[in-house]
Amino acid sequence: MTQDDRGTVNTATLTIADPSPEDPESAQPRKTKRPYLYQVDLFRIMTFACVVLDHVTSGATVPDNVASNAVQTLLHFTRLAFFALTAFVLVYQSAHKPFSARTFWRRRFMLIGIPYVVWSVFYWAYSIFLGNFQEPVLHALWRLVIDIATGEAWYQMYFLLVTMQVYLLFPLLLKLLRATEGHHRWVLAVSGALQLGFLYLAMHPPTFTGFAGTIWAHIYAVVFAYQFYVVLGAVAAWHLAAVDRAVKRFGPLLVLGAVVAGVLSVWDFLRSTTRGMPPWQASNIFMPHLIVFFILIIATLYTLGTWGTANQQPGSLKARMLSYGSDRSFGVFLLHPFALQLLAPWIIPMGNAIGTLWCTVVVYVAVMAMSLFGAEVTRRVPGSIWLNGRPMVRTDFRAVFGRRTAGESPAPEKTPAA
Repeated sequence: MTQDDRGTVNTATLTIADPSPEDPESAQPRKTKRPYLYQVDLFRIMTFACVVLDHVTSGATVPDNVASNAVQTLLHFTRLAFFALTAFVLVYQSAHKPFSARTFWRRRFMLIGIPYVVWSVFYWAYSIFLGNFQEPVLHALWRLVIDIATGEAWYQMYFLLVTMQVYLLFPLLLKLLRATEGHHRWVLAVSGALQLGFLYLAMHPPTFTGFAGTIWAHIYAVVFAYQFYVVLGAVAAWHLAAVDRAVKRFGPLLVLGAVVAGVLSVWDFLRSTTRGMPPWQASNIFMPHLIVFFILIIATLYTLGTWGTANQQPGSLKARMLSYGSDRSFGVFLLHPFALQLLAPWIIPMGNAIGTLWCTVVVYVAVMAMSLFGAEVTRRVPGSIWLNGRPMVRTDFRAVFGRRTAGESPAPEKTPAA
């Protein structure tokens, strides 16, 4: 990975001009530079914004609110989009160069594993504070072990746990793609069939006991529950030229298809609720028919990202803003549940005063502002690498949208989506 002329690490660049003795992947100099994918930055920013909206919509309404759950039915795409994006970026970076699993694991698990543990401890401690320190010490310590093992320290932490599972399995996925070159449509077909089989089981759960029952209860934190989207992103990156041609030719149809699929998904949700199904159950992410909408919305996000960054010039204000938003998105993801919890005491009174819709809008803006401020702070303190997977930013705030100064450390590859 190298720095581009914006002063940031190019998430989707495969230039290795100076071989590093510490990295077997760069044993031989290579001068091939793949284009920077600005659409990946925009894809990431749009999806993170929807993650925050999903959680704010849930936090600002009661669980049986029909309108809220209808919106969340559509916003559930975010976790699937991120797993697809993760595999997309990894394959784009690794497909056409020598690959060392050991080097890959060492780098990736350091950049996301340490922040995962740090933030799990933070939210564990925060939960003890919310409980007025009433929890017995030994019970609290054991709960911390379980929280780290299951991704339950707070409700967003499972995502990082699944991402690390993607990293663990990525060398096998890369081998699979190389071994099945020319037959990736069949890889997708088999993966899709397995995904549909899982979705059926998710909606008609088997009776498991013991350890198997524990695993099934936490299936949302197991990569197998999302494997099709990982494979989808990986195959898309392998055939990026074909994907870009399809977007150029069929982009408007993809967007229209996502809109139609979204409307039909909401219609099915409303039909289910009128037949007596609780709204929270009718909006289940594992509803089999939602796979159509999820695939189309992922394609639409990539399409919108491509349109929004067409003819993007390196070093322009827009390029720097995209880089900044993409860089801070991980911090926003980690911090927004904390911001939402801080606002919780005022949400119900505000909703009674101005209505649920406007309350949701106000809370969303406030949570985004608080989270972005927190992300900015955590990027500028010693230990930023352990909080965000990136070295501390040493420039003053005026340089955020400018070029990197000599005192600023280059950032490592973007996490968690990369």
